[in-house]
Amino acid sequence: MMSVLIDTVAWVRVENGRILCARPRGKDVFYIPGGKREGAETDLQTLLREVEEELAVAILPATVSHMGTYEAQAHGHPDGVVVRMSCYAGEYRGTLAVSSEIEEMAWFSYADRPLVPPVDQLLFDDLKAAGALA
Repeated sequence: MMSVLIDTVAWVRVENGRILCARPRGKDVFYIPGGKREGAETDLQTLLREVEEELAVAILPATVSHMGTYEAQAHGHPDGVVVRMSCYAGEYRGTLAVSSEIEEMAWFSYADRPLVPPVDQLLFDDLKAAGALA
């Protein structure tokens, strides 16, 4: 069976032991902010565009660093559909606010891990192990 890969980029923002998550309109799960690249976009270009679209802030490119890449079965998709999430940290300018497709944002601790999809849970595990998540 051919597997399908969904290639995404995510913004990892941890403050006071909690990670920023967002819930798109009409969805029942929260995701790490970010999304799929468009055309020939680089990871950085995708990150800047998606975060600005979703949370109305500007990521500062000079502060962006890769934190790891995770792969898991995609939430709500048939078996064999895998999501790859390239995770980046970075400082931002502006005030966080939900916009366009995002209905709600929240700061999650490790206890909220069941509320996010499998690929995000892998990141939660690593952040917890590193002592970053409460």
